[in-house]
Amino acid sequence: MKHFGNRVEDLKIAYIGGGSRGWAWGLMSDLSQSKEISGDVYLYDIDFQAAKDNETIGNKFGDNFKYKAVLTIKEALLGADFVIISILPGTFDEMESDVHAPEKYGIYQSVGDSTGPGGLIRALRTMPMYVEIAERIKEYSPEAWVINYTNPMALCVATLYKVFPRIKAFGCCHEVFGTQKVLCHMLDEMGVAKKPDRHELATTPVGINHFTWLTSAYYKNTDLFPLYKEFVKAHKQEGIFKADQNWMNNFFSSAEMVKFELFEKFGVIAAAGDRHLAEFCPGSWFLESPDVANSWKFNLTPVSWRKEDLLTRKETSRKIVSGEINFEYKPTGEEGVNQICALLGLSDMVTNVNLPNQGQIENIPLGTIVETNAIFSGNSVVPVHSGKIPENVYSIMATAVYNQNNILNGFFNKDMDLLFNAFVTDRLTDKLSLADARELFHTMLKNTSKYLPDWIVRTVV
Repeated sequence: MKHFGNRVEDLKIAYIGGGSRGWAWGLMSDLSQSKEISGDVYLYDIDFQAAKDNETIGNKFGDNFKYKAVLTIKEALLGADFVIISILPGTFDEMESDVHAPEKYGIYQSVGDSTGPGGLIRALRTMPMYVEIAERIKEYSPEAWVINYTNPMALCVATLYKVFPRIKAFGCCHEVFGTQKVLCHMLDEMGVAKKPDRHELATTPVGINHFTWLTSAYYKNTDLFPLYKEFVKAHKQEGIFKADQNWMNNFFSSAEMVKFELFEKFGVIAAAGDRHLAEFCPGSWFLESPDVANSWKFNLTPVSWRKEDLLTRKETSRKIVSGEINFEYKPTGEEGVNQICALLGLSDMVTNVNLPNQGQIENIPLGTIVETNAIFSGNSVVPVHSGKIPENVYSIMATAVYNQNNILNGFFNKDMDLLFNAFVTDRLTDKLSLADARELFHTMLKNTSKYLPDWIVRTVV
């Protein structure tokens, strides 16, 4: 790459999962609007045709980045300055088992990709893929910055560091952004500020991905906690909706009622979407049944919908490639491109990311992948010391924190007992008898065995 004052040219970005019809299109949109950086994006995907289609789509618009689909991960990674990873581990058939197989036992999941039985099994088929990716990064682009978007976020990032401890990797998630927008909605509704932008807030996120909390929040010099207490009291019965959002008609929407309930229980602002938050809590709270979830005004996202949506996006891709429709480039609100610019020394920024705990959260074990703010500047990401998670909040987080580490250690030490321990003590599965838990565990492993290492497969066949 070449630096020219406030511009950087000839960047090489490797995109692992470059056939994506979601995150990849968002990256293309954001890169096309960047005036400070230019270069080449190498698209690698096990579905080469999908990457080839994205090459065509990317090269239709904008001239600051050129896109090239490649057949091997080596071609993508060799000499890369940045590596972006967003993959679907397996197919939606495996995810269908993750999400719906537990329903036979009365266990319901709203997402099924980070925690709960679905998140654990998804992790076990994702981690072998991330072992391979980490080894190839170590071989071909050891100095590259690596940005992960794949879930389960914590275990993906943990695997990268386990295989290649010197890797420069971090995980990005937009869930905290959504909570910041709720606070902006509050400020507007309460007449404190007219439609403020979330970047005008100063917040302190602490936790693990998708179970993150704000221990402080300010707008200029205004402490938002007293206002949020009033706001929650006013809206806890019915929740709130954005103008473009209705929880009944959108599988990803919610009325924020889970957030409000958790604030009243713990006095801290839960900083993820309701669908994710609910899965980290005891199943009897929000996920006892689909009707209970509906009473809290969020949806259980069926994998059948994801399959239908994939067909729609494939058809959209075909039409863009053929020229039948134009691809609309618009800002996504994600911060990946801004992070790249900051790492290149073109700016400084502070944002929430997932990194190994070096002490930024005092009462979570060191090395655990945690989510806090970090300072981005020239070739540097420094986590911000964020203090302790309040003890009452930590009491509900502890199981997820330790199970994250149990899954990581169980996988790398080939310890099935430790993996089962994580499965059976999860907040959603701990209501099962040991016999039912073991039966479900083996069924779900068998359903995803195509993607598991041999030592796991031998225990379930």
